[in-house]
Amino acid sequence: MSSTSQHNNSQKSGTSYPRLNVEAMDPQLTTIQPGGGIIINLEMLWGRWRRFWLKTFRRGYVQKMQSRRKGDFNPCPHEVLDPRDLKYHENQGGYYWDPADDPFAYRSRLPFAREGLAELIVLSTLFFGGAALTTGLLLVTGAAGYIANFGWLLTLTLLLLGLEIVWFFRNPNRKIPTEPGVVVSPADGTLDTIEEIEHHEYIGGPAIEIGIFLSIFNVHINRTPVAGKIIKLAYRPGKCLNALRPESTRENERLEVYLQMPEPTNRPMLVQQITGAIARRIVCRIKPGDELTRGQQFGMIKLGSRTVIVFPREPGLEILSKPGDKLLAGSTILAKYKADSESVTPAAEASDEEKA
Repeated sequence: MSSTSQHNNSQKSGTSYPRLNVEAMDPQLTTIQPGGGIIINLEMLWGRWRRFWLKTFRRGYVQKMQSRRKGDFNPCPHEVLDPRDLKYHENQGGYYWDPADDPFAYRSRLPFAREGLAELIVLSTLFFGGAALTTGLLLVTGAAGYIANFGWLLTLTLLLLGLEIVWFFRNPNRKIPTEPGVVVSPADGTLDTIEEIEHHEYIGGPAIEIGIFLSIFNVHINRTPVAGKIIKLAYRPGKCLNALRPESTRENERLEVYLQMPEPTNRPMLVQQITGAIARRIVCRIKPGDELTRGQQFGMIKLGSRTVIVFPREPGLEILSKPGDKLLAGSTILAKYKADSESVTPAAEASDEEKA
């Protein structure tokens, strides 16, 4: 019996819900970025060359990394020589390295999203390099008039695009609220919809659905709204409509994260990562069975997009945000269950390890 069917019609008048079984990984989720893309293909191509070079010229390094590697199976369709080979397959379990043995762990401490480092390098190089090349041509040729005006406009445009890419992939630290019973925003952006649902299948009763629009100027890293266990993941291919359009919530490509809070409440929640019109890349690094803390990073949506959260509507629930509010993932409190007595692990600020 699936967790959803166990859960139906089980809404309580208080705050206690039945414990759900963890479901198997969605077979569509063979990588952390199910929609694929040009950058992931470039990284895979680079990975083949890198592994050849390491095995040929750095055999001692390969042997050292293999001696420190843990796990009982290879989750990747290629050899795993060091932690970089696991980047797109870390949601499959299997091999791993302890942080102390990972020479690339510093990448998680950079002020940029690790999932977007390749895009950051490639796109910023393209735009800044194009701006430099255009400027050089203008100076060398001594262009004047219409050509010069067009050239300087192109240079400015490329510089602004490069700066936007750097800004888009930033990963700021966030203060995570520690009060019991609070639900924090899973995404940066603008709260644009709040809807009451009479009966939600996964919640098992009345629910609140909050929609968040993420512009290209927002941080696009997603964080867990509460502490809890991942019950299942569901990937749904679809359209790539403008994320401002209401129908995008139903028709766009999405990845659904079903989680459940710890005892005594066992409260279920759902977070949906939804693509937009500009870019169509969802990243989700977690897997069923993972236990996450409140505000912990679990993925991102690359460029304009939408995030939706659904949680139980119970007596005493207080909604603390309203349409039009600007939200910060992991920091802004969306709602609070007043009668809660759940235990929350203190976390004044997201740790560097959680930025992986």
